[in-house]
Amino acid sequence: MKKQRPVNLELNTISFPATAIASILHRVTGVIMFFAMGILMWLLATSLSSPAGFADVAQWSQTFFAKFIYWGILTALAYHLIGGIRHLIQDLGYWEELSSGNSSAVISLILTGVLSVLAGVWLW
Repeated sequence: MKKQRPVNLELNTISFPATAIASILHRVTGVIMFFAMGILMWLLATSLSSPAGFADVAQWSQTFFAKFIYWGILTALAYHLIGGIRHLIQDLGYWEELSSGNSSAVISLILTGVLSVLAGVWLW
């Protein structure tokens, strides 16, 4: 049997609900944190290897590029933490309805925005 369903391959025309965006971002931030752990462990190992290594890491950490990377890691960590708490609350049986699920997704995105700005102010 041939299915006669329409196929939409233009991804920019699809409108995702807030819950889908929140779920996708939670997975993306998990991947970002996985790679960030490698960067942070390398910086820690370099800083502990010798006084010169510590000085190199300290000097590099003052650059705009390093602060931007740290800001990205802190933002990913904040969103993943907020999204994880949201998922735990949903596992307990709350915020599972469509309206409350959308509201909690929007609130988690707003809280992440606030924490991201605070992290940027703290770093710079």
